[in-house]
Amino acid sequence: MNLVTDVAVVGGGPSGLTAAAGLAAAGLRVLVLDREREAGGIPRHSDHTGYGLRDLRTVMTGPAYARLLADRALEAGARVRTSAMVTGWATATGGDGTHALDVTTPEGRLRVDARAVVLATGARERPRTARMVPGDRPPGVLTTGQLQNVIHLHHGRVGTRAVVVGAELVSWSAVLTLRQAGCRTVLMTSEHARAESYAAFSVPGRAVLRVPVATATRVVRIDGRDAVESVEVEDLRTGERRTVPCDTVVFTGDWVPDHELARAAGLAMDPGSRSPVVDNTLATSRPGVFAVGNLVHPVDTADVAALDGRHVVRHVLAYLSGPSGTAGTADGRPGIALRAEAPFRWVAPGLVRPGAGAPPRHRILLWPDEHRAVARVVVTQDGREIARRTLPWPVSPGRVFRVPSSLLSGADPRGGPITVSLG
Repeated sequence: MNLVTDVAVVGGGPSGLTAAAGLAAAGLRVLVLDREREAGGIPRHSDHTGYGLRDLRTVMTGPAYARLLADRALEAGARVRTSAMVTGWATATGGDGTHALDVTTPEGRLRVDARAVVLATGARERPRTARMVPGDRPPGVLTTGQLQNVIHLHHGRVGTRAVVVGAELVSWSAVLTLRQAGCRTVLMTSEHARAESYAAFSVPGRAVLRVPVATATRVVRIDGRDAVESVEVEDLRTGERRTVPCDTVVFTGDWVPDHELARAAGLAMDPGSRSPVVDNTLATSRPGVFAVGNLVHPVDTADVAALDGRHVVRHVLAYLSGPSGTAGTADGRPGIALRAEAPFRWVAPGLVRPGAGAPPRHRILLWPDEHRAVARVVVTQDGREIARRTLPWPVSPGRVFRVPSSLLSGADPRGGPITVSLG
């Protein structure tokens, strides 16, 4: 079976649904393909408040936020097809720039032909296996996503004593879910010298939820056969180890993008984030294919991802109405590579096209691997310093660091790569 549409949006989370709503409202035929049984993405099973602040100017729970975004896409005229897994790229026919997707559904396989594709496949946490934590292999070892799926969607049960690995914002989301399920968090660990999450979350978390946070520590072993019995925790400063009794372990953060479809398309990929490289219009290296949300910056908040979806709408419209392959590039000149220097792991966007407008929210996003109390940002090009600014917020691992895109205004459009570093 073949389906033909103007735009195929792969992924029905906040960024994909927001893009679909805007594109459908502009009169385009839009098809959203999502592998889950319901659209909405991660907020669908994050049953706590804090969603919608930046994009909707309100605060709501994750499930309510997911339902609202899905409803807005449907009301705008987008088709949302769930339980539809995009497995690869088919060979397009006709030579007209159309993109073809292979899709697997419970009713059989589909082929979707689209004039443009928006990849909104999001990101996932690395599980215990990817982090190579040794020990036994008992049940009760989860990621935050698995935990929330079990508790909020399937109304399952976990244990009574949990160790949460990681101290990011999502780690506190895991603590709240555990608490709702009647499971006490007996320890939160972080390999960093300071907890990664904002003080607005970590301070109340320690005081109100009474969660002890051990910094500069790591879980080095999990013990238990039929169920988790304990974990072994190492102090990275002294090498001393201790055993913490527990029956549940939740690995949080340490994000990797769901990039398999982007790689299969042969898109240029960023080695630091493992995401497709995008420019300020969120266009990838393949004309007509755009990437948004946490696929591009793993990982930022849901409302920031949604604003990516809003940003990409006008650029997809420009691509479809202009000469193929030149939309979003201003006068057609190649972009300037944007690079991150340690302690930053990656920067997004990874390409700046002069004259194509500002990136989403007029921000450059970077991911730091260490803490700096003072953020002195230095931007250079071809050995020349083009900007230096001290920003009034610290640099901390485990959360995105945002830099005003105006710091790039002094770049030479015909110059070499631009580097962002800390002075």
